[in-house]
Amino acid sequence: MGGRFEHKSGALFFQREDEKLLIQGWGKGLRVRATRHSGFTGNEWALLNRAVAAGVEITHDGAVIRNHGTTAKVDARGKITFYDRSGKLLLEEYSRKMENPGEAHSPLNIAAREYKGQPGGDFQINVRFESDPDEKLYGMGQYQFPMLDVKGCILELAQRNSQVSVPFAVSGNGYGFLWNNPAVGQASFGKNVTEWLARSSKEIDYWITAGGAPAEICEAYAGATGTAPMMPDYAMGFWQCKLRYQTQGELLAVAREYKRRGLPISVIVADFCHWPNQGDWKFDGRYWPDPGAMVRELDEMGIKLMVSIWPTVEGKSDNFDEMKDRGFLVSAERGEQVTMQFFNNTRFFDATNPAAREFVWDKAKKNYYDLGIRIFWLDVAEPEYGTYDFDHFRYHLGPSLSVSNIYPMKYAECFYDGMVKEGQGEVINLIRSAWAGSQRYGALLWSGDIYSSFKSLRCQLVAGMNAGLAGIPWWNADIGGFQGAEAKDPAFIELLVRWFQFAAFTPVMRLHGFRLPIADPLGADGGGICPSGADNEVWSYGEEAYEIFVKYIKMRERMLPYIRRQMQAAHEKGAPVMRPLFYNFPEDGKCWAIDDQFMFGGDILVAPILDAGQEGREVYLPEGARWTNPAGETLDGGQYIACPAPIDTIPVWFREDADIFE
Repeated sequence: MGGRFEHKSGALFFQREDEKLLIQGWGKGLRVRATRHSGFTGNEWALLNRAVAAGVEITHDGAVIRNHGTTAKVDARGKITFYDRSGKLLLEEYSRKMENPGEAHSPLNIAAREYKGQPGGDFQINVRFESDPDEKLYGMGQYQFPMLDVKGCILELAQRNSQVSVPFAVSGNGYGFLWNNPAVGQASFGKNVTEWLARSSKEIDYWITAGGAPAEICEAYAGATGTAPMMPDYAMGFWQCKLRYQTQGELLAVAREYKRRGLPISVIVADFCHWPNQGDWKFDGRYWPDPGAMVRELDEMGIKLMVSIWPTVEGKSDNFDEMKDRGFLVSAERGEQVTMQFFNNTRFFDATNPAAREFVWDKAKKNYYDLGIRIFWLDVAEPEYGTYDFDHFRYHLGPSLSVSNIYPMKYAECFYDGMVKEGQGEVINLIRSAWAGSQRYGALLWSGDIYSSFKSLRCQLVAGMNAGLAGIPWWNADIGGFQGAEAKDPAFIELLVRWFQFAAFTPVMRLHGFRLPIADPLGADGGGICPSGADNEVWSYGEEAYEIFVKYIKMRERMLPYIRRQMQAAHEKGAPVMRPLFYNFPEDGKCWAIDDQFMFGGDILVAPILDAGQEGREVYLPEGARWTNPAGETLDGGQYIACPAPIDTIPVWFREDADIFE
């Protein structure tokens, strides 16, 4: 027996038994929702309101809906198959049931859309699609492994320190797919089946767009979820930070030394524990006696101060009791009301609660923004639970299992909305996690507290490319990695130099890390309680390294007009700034398999050195362009070449006649 179809104002509605299916035109694609509840939630989640009337045709054996070259066919039993404008099959639901016709007639009894009831009325939801074993899949955010193509991978859909779930995939078969569901779950891209799982949810919700080239797919996705603001000019330069400047005097001394040496510097950072208590969101006056004067002096030097914000609130905070009483804190489902332990027991502010966001911004405005601070470091943004027991916490929007992946987006929205309300036009805030749509709130993603090693550097190269394809064009990593490095170790200095060269060609160039040996804390409480690391300025690693660092900082400065054009493309079209070779050269089949080179914008090809002791490497020059290196050598594309790479050199090639340097 079949179901019932209806054409509802340019959308297709289908019901069979208690399942309801709604397919709508949405931007340049189709949005698909299905539920066994009485109706749909109305949540947009990552999507902007881009609903459009689509072409709908209902026939005797099913229905078809078309929008901007994306077509969905639904048969009488509700099975969905997607096609592009030429009629090419893109994606087909995987169903193995006795009632199916043809080869899919099966005793396995596996449904394409499966709902398993959970206590409280929600469902564990599985959505399955047929798998093309030869398909290539990219995007999905940031995972700490070296594979650019995630086909064959099982990905946890959950936020962790250094793992960022942004569930948008770009297929080499010509489509983009957004799992528009913030529930904790899993994406399995197997050779035999593709499966999306939400551990607790009210409904299925995804968006698909058909497009030929990756650029067309990414642009359609940006149209549906939003683009980044225009990056402010200062953010395109060099950023200096370490774990951690312990006092106002120490931070200013570093800034003054950069200016004394005549080195370009755009941003310097007051990191965490500059506060009396977590959740006070203000400076501890014992160590930062006149932050307003500090901001003014830095502004006169042309340097912006970025201040670390944590979402943690401890019991001693000035704000804890009020936030607790007003329901502004994330709750534990069982036992003690603690979500993270860092020096003290803490709870996260509930960024999914609009009133809590207003409360936190009000404190940040009074204690930071009104001093002239215009950029924030939104740390611990996953949020980082003491243990990642996702079934143990509850938000304003619902249980953690159902909604927690959206937390970093709402955290970014908190500060973005406040800054825009104050009239700030170009908003950028560094943040340690993201979800689909975070880009529209000025989120500059960084890759978390990663280890200092060449293996880690290799993973960051892939992480930056896949984050960009998932719609997050502003990305960076701690230069040198965050932890595990002895500052004076020659092996680490080699790594730091190679990482620094790589970072000069990433969306933001930021030196950071917790270098050993550890420096003692200054006090027993407040802003003095936390220790610091060894010096981490460009002059801290010896004269040879210093000269290389200066070379690449100055090269970055000369590229600023070029970088500005790439940021404009990210703002207007959602184009990733750091991208795989196939983004610009989709017709060159070799480019789809190369994961150790990338394009910085459309005209610079970068081939980082990714192994200790390596002084040269093979580089592929894509077909369809001629390429020039910094020495002026010009070669045709479509060939592999051997490139020397002594310690002061990273192999880079420019499209012939491209306008790169000022």
